[in-house]
Amino acid sequence: MSVVPASPSALGTRPASVSEAPAIELTGVHQVYGSGDGTVHALRGIDLEVPAGQYVAVMGPSGSGKSTLMNILGCLDIPSHGTYRLGGTDVGALGDDDLARIRNRSLGFVFQSFNLIQRMTAVSNVSLPMAYAAVPRAERIERALAALARVGLHDRADHVPQALSGGQQQRVAIARALVMEPTVVLADEPTGNLDSTSTGEVLDLLDSLADEGRTIVVITHEDDVAARAGRVLTIADGQITTDTMEARHASH
Repeated sequence: MSVVPASPSALGTRPASVSEAPAIELTGVHQVYGSGDGTVHALRGIDLEVPAGQYVAVMGPSGSGKSTLMNILGCLDIPSHGTYRLGGTDVGALGDDDLARIRNRSLGFVFQSFNLIQRMTAVSNVSLPMAYAAVPRAERIERALAALARVGLHDRADHVPQALSGGQQQRVAIARALVMEPTVVLADEPTGNLDSTSTGEVLDLLDSLADEGRTIVVITHEDDVAARAGRVLTIADGQITTDTMEARHASH
């Protein structure tokens, strides 16, 4: 796969700006579900600071709390206790409309199952976040095409997901995640449904985004995926048990 730098005028791809506030900051975060005998403590006092531009992998067994953590980072859930600040903004103090706006404009999501709309073309799928933000149609198309070019799929813009390989579908999903120029990219098992060749293509793309200075958090159970990050967290029983800075094993 050839990763093509996007035109700044079309996509606006930019490195993360230097800021005093961390990209992500969690302080004493607990997440509790249920009550009485059915109470589940999914997170138990998470303290985490991720500077802007850092590439972080989160690992842990099933039921460890890593998916709950990702839901909080993605503003899909609010902590039961504690504080989550995204770029210095206290997420817990925001109403539903502001949370939706943050999810659309500040966060880019990449899922294991791609989450593409099957009846829509690649360019239409990538355009969706801009439609929710009321971006004019002509600009939506221009920026969506630029995002597809960024992930090496400019020649697949008119293809529906069924006409694309798994790796190509995930690259469309990454283009969709990038099109609003998010400050943070959250990837939940992004290579879980891919073969080894497609896995390498997606990881190379995440490497290039990290090299641009974007903040990336990826959940994975695969050591080779985690090895691409510069920091690896391990979660068990709702707590961070290890937090290791490592040399990135990027491959271009």
